[in-house]
Amino acid sequence: MGAPGAPHPATLYQLRGGAAWRLLPHDFPPWQTVYHYFRLWRQQGHWEEVLAALRERYRLEHGREPTPSAAVLDSQSVKTTEKGAPTGMTGPRKSRAVSATSSSTQWVRC
Repeated sequence: MGAPGAPHPATLYQLRGGAAWRLLPHDFPPWQTVYHYFRLWRQQGHWEEVLAALRERYRLEHGREPTPSAAVLDSQSVKTTEKGAPTGMTGPRKSRAVSATSSSTQWVRC
């Protein structure tokens, strides 16, 4: 497996299937080696270059400009909270009843 040139088929296999790296078939190099080169490509920006080239080729083949001129964002694309507070924060309990999981539960030794 040599770095830049073309990605090893094991890398493409993993990206296509989306499985865990450790689940690569045994006829490929060890998963650590494949992951090392994938990570190296990612850190060096090679994957971004590949995706940009593929996007441009696709757009040209379909009679469009090579780079997009606009983007569309809708309410499903950009998630926000209505309160503006971080998600997962809840207010105090309204009930004064003590639950079995409450930290204020008194334990009695028998």
